[in-house]
Amino acid sequence: MIDSVTGDPRFFASNGPHSLAEVVKAAGGVAPERDLLLDGVAPLQTAGPTDVSFLTSRRYLSELELTSAGAVIVHSDMHELVPRSAVPIRSADPYASWARVAALFHPSSPVSPGIHPSSVVAESAVVDPSAEIGPLCVIESGAIIGPCCRIGPCTVIGSGVVVGRDSRIGANATVSHALLGERVYVYPGARIGQEGFGFAMAKDGFLTVPQLGRVVIQDDVEIGANTTIDRGSARDTVIGAGSRLDNLVQIGHNVTLGRCCVIVAQVGISGSTTLEDFVQVGGQAAFAGHLHVGTSARIGAQAGVISNVPANASLLGSPAQPKWDFFRQIANLRRTTR
Repeated sequence: MIDSVTGDPRFFASNGPHSLAEVVKAAGGVAPERDLLLDGVAPLQTAGPTDVSFLTSRRYLSELELTSAGAVIVHSDMHELVPRSAVPIRSADPYASWARVAALFHPSSPVSPGIHPSSVVAESAVVDPSAEIGPLCVIESGAIIGPCCRIGPCTVIGSGVVVGRDSRIGANATVSHALLGERVYVYPGARIGQEGFGFAMAKDGFLTVPQLGRVVIQDDVEIGANTTIDRGSARDTVIGAGSRLDNLVQIGHNVTLGRCCVIVAQVGISGSTTLEDFVQVGGQAAFAGHLHVGTSARIGAQAGVISNVPANASLLGSPAQPKWDFFRQIANLRRTTR
């Protein structure tokens, strides 16, 4: 049996230890002063006296009571529940604090500038000297790779593509017909900028419609592994700043996502649909084409969205409907089948 390890050094570089004061500063929290060095982060169940842990829900109070952690990040109204053996780090948002502290101990590995000799880079491509181009990459003509970017092994960056500063493209990804902003993370196997699913019906069969738009990915976007984003047919497909796309998401041509949208795994969004800012979509939900989804709407897992959605709506079911209507229907169905 293999023991559970947080931050296995075979995979995750660590730069600890850090003093309690440094950890508290990174967390953006408040804690009593104590002369304590902390080596890393770990969950409550496995943390030791030199680890930092966190608690976000009272459901895990039993784990908190038994923890051996040296410090625990908690909400301010829960700090008195932390065992005396641990230092409570009070935070208004413990999970965000945990993210910052984990990054303190395990920062992203630095870029190793240079082009691997096995890669093929077109003469007209521009690769910033501070960028890293991994083995067996292809950088086609006119592509621009910005400062401090990392292009993973076996990745293809198509002609004219722009990759902004501090972006990361994972192994075996392909990017074409696309403009990427700064700090964009594209995870392994993603496909960005391929032709959309567009065709006309002719008497003798299907006629492919040229897809003449682009993919525009704004700053601070993350695109999960094996996700596909089609380029626009006539206008651009746009992914708004700060959005997070999970693995195995399909974005059709001409789709527009606003700022800070969250799209969970296996969601499919058909062409020319618009999601405004802060929309959240659960796993395996599907959208018909040419729809409009308002700001801060929430779409439940496996929902089938076939009509426009107002701002701040919460929908469930297929076809998707307001959450409480869906629950009432389920309750009525159960009563009639007793």
